[in-house]
Amino acid sequence: MLRPILLSASLVCGVGISAIAQPAKKPPVQGYATQRVAERLDRGVVAMPASEGRVYIGWRLLDSDPKDVTFNVYRRPQADAGAEPQRLTPEPVRKTTDFVDEKPPKGPCVYYVSAVVGGKEQPPSPTASADPSAAYTSYISIKLDGNHTFQKVAIADLDGDGRYDFVIKQPLANVDPYVQYWKQSQGTYKLEAYRSDGKFLWRYDMGWSIEQGMWYSPYVVYDFDGDGKAELACKAGEGDPRDADGHVTTGPEYLAIMDGATGKQLARLDWPTREGFPDYNYYCRNQLGMAYLDGKTPNLIVERGTYNTIKVHAYEYHDGKLREVWKWTDSEEPDKAYRGQGAHCLRAADIDGDGRDEVILGSAVLDDNGVGLWSTRLGHPDHVYVGNLDPQRPGLQIYYGMETKLRQNGMCMVDAATGKILWGYDQPTRHVHGQGLVADLDARTPGVECYSADTDEKKDYLYSLIHDCKGNIIGREKLGGFAPMAAYWDADTQRELILRGRIQKYKGAELGPKIEGTVIAVADIFGDWREEIITSLPGELRIYTTTIPAADRRVCLMQDPIYRNDVATASQGYFQVPSFRVLPGTER
Repeated sequence: MLRPILLSASLVCGVGISAIAQPAKKPPVQGYATQRVAERLDRGVVAMPASEGRVYIGWRLLDSDPKDVTFNVYRRPQADAGAEPQRLTPEPVRKTTDFVDEKPPKGPCVYYVSAVVGGKEQPPSPTASADPSAAYTSYISIKLDGNHTFQKVAIADLDGDGRYDFVIKQPLANVDPYVQYWKQSQGTYKLEAYRSDGKFLWRYDMGWSIEQGMWYSPYVVYDFDGDGKAELACKAGEGDPRDADGHVTTGPEYLAIMDGATGKQLARLDWPTREGFPDYNYYCRNQLGMAYLDGKTPNLIVERGTYNTIKVHAYEYHDGKLREVWKWTDSEEPDKAYRGQGAHCLRAADIDGDGRDEVILGSAVLDDNGVGLWSTRLGHPDHVYVGNLDPQRPGLQIYYGMETKLRQNGMCMVDAATGKILWGYDQPTRHVHGQGLVADLDARTPGVECYSADTDEKKDYLYSLIHDCKGNIIGREKLGGFAPMAAYWDADTQRELILRGRIQKYKGAELGPKIEGTVIAVADIFGDWREEIITSLPGELRIYTTTIPAADRRVCLMQDPIYRNDVATASQGYFQVPSFRVLPGTER
């Protein structure tokens, strides 16, 4: 197996790669699954009051649906469960997976859809309700069990009913391990689970062994054992091991698995050790990820370290037990090519087309068997986006915004399979900061646009650049500083920006509604393929969803493997809007 490694941080587009040929040292992963473990989603029907007393209804198109599937929409009064449902569609809906009830009766109504396949109507979907006389809000509110805010949210089906539930980490507070930013934790994080209908399920206090910062407290929620119900994986400790000043430098550390529906601990193993790191700041950088290392079985990826030493362990969870499938450290690789190449997110994707996921640490990639695949040697990136970024190129690409000070390529795109730099910004960068943004914002250029902002000597905003997917600078405007967000909201295949509490088109009009609270996540949670926006307010998890009629239909975004992985790992590390294996609007 060849392991290409870029030899210089000053490489530019068109320069080749020198490869260090070494045989694979580890066998391929063989997991428990005989076919790919996949979520069993229902139709995700949502009904929302719209303008002028109408009701908007949206639902999922699934990847298992035949191409000619159509849908009928039904309504009945909520107060009369025995009433005969009224079919609202004279002909089954074919073009989209949404519908507007133009003349609903007074009072709350219940809606559902039935797929039609080969002229035969299939069983009805689960229902959703809406009151046409209610005020137009465009959001669903889940009341929290307390008046707190939250920092992160994990989205997964906890009880196997085909609907997405939520596990939050509260409060919205953060401590950074870096000596100039560190402060003593004022409390402990709590993980809380809420069902899709808002029912509070359980609370887990992470305790004083986990300091109140995102790098101490990674967690992900996914169906790791393939039973149709998601488990929670998190970093855990015991007791109160704080030093006199509040640092946690000793005590046991675990990878813990918990039942998603109850919060009961099911299994645990030791977390990668603190040994081998220069100091506290570096060993307190912890992340969790998920990858299908054999193409079928969802594996847990545990990472310790970002800026120098990096340790990675991969596990399978099945039959109530954790099994290590491989472990890796940067010292295994030659010439320190992988040292300090970690990012503030942990990604996975099948970048070489072999059906197995690779682990994207940042500026370096591990092959599915836990052997280094390639490294750019550019250093530590603040943001990393992997996916179908340039639809006119074969395969996948990765875009980087580099925290490491560089003479060039501080903003760059590489070929995901090889690490070869396709293009890069040819001027010096000091510290490209934050989450950046990679999204298809502009219909005038193919593929995505790539936004990154650099800092001055005080680490304040200095300037920003917007590149198209070919590396051309197409804009210099400041879009929300270091970390703008975007979501699919209207009827086209460009994402809309979420800026200053408003949804607006890039260089275009505002679409509304006003977004209140801190935006925590963007994901296709229910309804058709457009995305929902999750915000945190005191005592509330709020989910904004579009009521703009669609122009066409697309398979639920959560069934794109890269998108689903990005959403799964968005509960830890920096949040970045999810990317795709197949960019919407460029289906091949």
